[in-house]
Amino acid sequence: MKVSFQGEPGAYSEQAVFTYYGEVETVPCESFDAMFDSVASGKSDFALAPIENSLAGSIHQNYDLLLQHDLHIIGEYLLRVQHCLITMPGVNKSEIKKAISHPQALGQCAAYLRNLEIKPEPVYDTAGSVKMLKESGARDTAAIASRRAAEIYEMQIIEEGIEDNAENYTRFLAIGRESVIPTNEAKTSIVFTLKNQPGSLFKAISVFALRDIDLTKIESRPLQGKPWEYLFYIDFIGSMHDDVSIHALEHLGEYALTLRVLGSYPRFSK
Repeated sequence: MKVSFQGEPGAYSEQAVFTYYGEVETVPCESFDAMFDSVASGKSDFALAPIENSLAGSIHQNYDLLLQHDLHIIGEYLLRVQHCLITMPGVNKSEIKKAISHPQALGQCAAYLRNLEIKPEPVYDTAGSVKMLKESGARDTAAIASRRAAEIYEMQIIEEGIEDNAENYTRFLAIGRESVIPTNEAKTSIVFTLKNQPGSLFKAISVFALRDIDLTKIESRPLQGKPWEYLFYIDFIGSMHDDVSIHALEHLGEYALTLRVLGSYPRFSK
């Protein structure tokens, strides 16, 4: 089985793949677009796509890509993110003047870097920053990435757990070409559009409240080609295959201009 992820070997996304799927063949992709295309084209069987971080918020590009592809959400996984300060072997912390990593990782370690007077410099990927550092051999530069990335590139970990907030989790969505029917507690993700008129969003949300359906996420995204109109993404507890959810979606369909179910899937539990 092949599972695609965005980033270099050693990325947090690859760590999530191994934890979620077990021993599989991973397919590194240089971009989120390439990751989705890999599944759509059959080059990989599944993808594990980060969709939101508990500190940095949503990854909007992946919301857009979910809509652009005829793929299904089939699972979710929460990864506890622990950042490491990584250097060339033999470097002391006092030598470090600059830290490179993905912008989100730098943001999650901003206070730590300020306290050490280390200048942040964004690059394309966390694990990629370790690869870049290894190739450059710079002694005044550190990378911020995972323990696995340091081990892959045989680099030195100066300090682990340098994120400013310990409650640092990334939520991943498992993406596949075929939908699934969850048997345990389920979550469903949908996207819809509404008429731009007073009360339309209230009416849409009320179809869930009337049935005591728990909404776990609501996100709006601009509707391309129609300025100041929006797509609404919602996650709720329940499956599109149970009667309560079916009736809620039918009711929502009375108000929505468009409605698409992105997937019903098992809810993640630790």
